[in-house]
Amino acid sequence: MADTSITLLERLCQSPDEDAWRRFVDLYSPLIRGWLRRYAVKDEDAEDLAQEVLAVVVRELPSFQHNRNQGAFRNWLRVVSVNQLRALWRARQSRPLKIGDSKFEQMLDQLADPGSGLSQLWNQQHDQHVARRLMKMIEPQFEEKTWTAFRRVALDGEKAAAVAAELGISVNAVLLAKSRVLGRMRQELRADGLTLDHGWHESHG
Repeated sequence: MADTSITLLERLCQSPDEDAWRRFVDLYSPLIRGWLRRYAVKDEDAEDLAQEVLAVVVRELPSFQHNRNQGAFRNWLRVVSVNQLRALWRARQSRPLKIGDSKFEQMLDQLADPGSGLSQLWNQQHDQHVARRLMKMIEPQFEEKTWTAFRRVALDGEKAAAVAAELGISVNAVLLAKSRVLGRMRQELRADGLTLDHGWHESHG
């Protein structure tokens, strides 16, 4: 049968519903707040700014066209976030953000440059954030031993044989557990229209 599923991004662009928006906001608001707080924005300002950035993302999302290249949405979100943060920063000059202006503006300039180290850090932390949120969401779908085998091999970097001995199961069962969890993560990523950097999977799986 043909795959008739629609990704989260497509749902938000074509026929948004409350559940889709809630999932999107739950996924991305902590990432944006975390970046703001990392640059000494006070908690209350970080919360306000994150909400304003997401409001713009929500408004602009219907114009987003995924080119099927890896990281397309991640890059788009970074650009939209930078542009909105820059506009908000300038609009709030009469109400300072309680941070060093030059430091904040320098951060935005670096983040706007796709080749900068800060943009590469954004990519890495975006992927790690999405992966952690997905793992938290799907963990209840697996038996404890299956999840432990996955975590010990894919995340902790332990050898399959050592994990098998630790859990009292076969090496094949450990490898199957790892494969099942990673496969479920990829399903969720496809359902959201997202991808993670290939290097993340190589280093963790």
